[in-house]
Amino acid sequence: MTSAPLVRFAPSPTGFLHIGNARPALLNALFARARGGRFLLRLDDTDRERSTEEFAKAIEEDLAWLGIVPDLFVRQSDRSAIHDAAAERLKAAGRLYPCYETQEELERRRRRQLGRGQPPIYDRAALGLSDDERAALEAEGRTPHWRFKLDARTVAWDDLVRGPAHVDCASLSDPVLIRADGSYLYTLPSVVDDAEMGITHVIRGEDHVTNTGVQVQIFEALDQPVPIFGHHNLLTTADGEGLSKRLGHLSLRGLREAGYEPGAVRSLAVLTGSAEAVRAVPGLDDLAALVDLSHISRAPAKFDPQELDGLNARLIHAMPYDEARERLLALGIPEARAEAFWTVIQPNLTKVGDAAEWWRIVAGQVTPVIADAGFAAAALDVLPPEPWDGQTWKAWTNAVKERTGAKGKALFMPLRLAVTGLEHGPDLSGLLPLIGRDIVAARLGGRD
Repeated sequence: MTSAPLVRFAPSPTGFLHIGNARPALLNALFARARGGRFLLRLDDTDRERSTEEFAKAIEEDLAWLGIVPDLFVRQSDRSAIHDAAAERLKAAGRLYPCYETQEELERRRRRQLGRGQPPIYDRAALGLSDDERAALEAEGRTPHWRFKLDARTVAWDDLVRGPAHVDCASLSDPVLIRADGSYLYTLPSVVDDAEMGITHVIRGEDHVTNTGVQVQIFEALDQPVPIFGHHNLLTTADGEGLSKRLGHLSLRGLREAGYEPGAVRSLAVLTGSAEAVRAVPGLDDLAALVDLSHISRAPAKFDPQELDGLNARLIHAMPYDEARERLLALGIPEARAEAFWTVIQPNLTKVGDAAEWWRIVAGQVTPVIADAGFAAAALDVLPPEPWDGQTWKAWTNAVKERTGAKGKALFMPLRLAVTGLEHGPDLSGLLPLIGRDIVAARLGGRD
């Protein structure tokens, strides 16, 4: 193994990435980043029917939004000749053998095994076929699928996340590596590409633990070094439900379009289910420094999507104006007023896009809420002349208090409702100068 790791993220372009997919992508990228290594994006597009260019492009866009720029990029579909050569080696060694059973036949056999109290694993009946029997089956129009002959032994490894781990391959069916139509399942191309590209560490979800036992045997059958494995827990909803590509509101595209910051998504995806407290970490380097695979829990990484709002808000509250500037201008906020506006409304934002509503409060139409016209008229009478600054609100409320005798909530709430139409919002000492005297006076008079 080299000292600098080479890791990979190998999604299938059969749907949009969701926050659960972001977890292994980020763990791999951050693991490499912290160690001066490299990150490979490898599209597992061997499923010809379901893989699309739209999803392939979306994967690259989603990773870029998260801040992940691959050092290397390949498509498995471009490497079929390499996969074919490896398959021929395994066939020649007697480790890959043809099988002719239909799915219906296999299902009937499985039911019989279960009925007898036997484990439903493949019985290797195809290994007993003679050349004449195979020829007869092919003459019937049957095309073989190909299984890998597992050694009946336990495969053990030191897992980066789980510590000592093992899989008893004697309890597994020989896995199908090549379908009857000649296409490959995930297992063989993954091993071949990992070996040929020199992948040093394979960091993936715990749903691949059994695959690892199988794949270690394939690495060994091909006389290739076995990478270091780590299997992290999976993100689930708060009630333990697994995520899928059908959860559109949790897709990275959906989260991006909903206005969430990539830093919030990164923080939730990486820190949930670890020894680290889930908190907003804005930068990739800072987040990489927190990643310790041995501190990831063995329990499911349950998360509440609403946590994103809190993480996002904390990032927004610390965001410099220069970082928000272009997005504010895109919302139609004049550049001459944007920085002062940002300073005032920033503590009240959950997303940058929420600034549009506050700009409407500042410069657009508002329906004033006036419960006591006499109070509003008195407030208008003592409304200070411009120019206004951060002290104007205090001076004005003192004057209104002297004129009306109101104090506390009875003083401040009617003024806020009249000026903004809302019960809550940014500090009016900052908001008032942005709105200006003419608009405030109009709203006190009940005009929007």
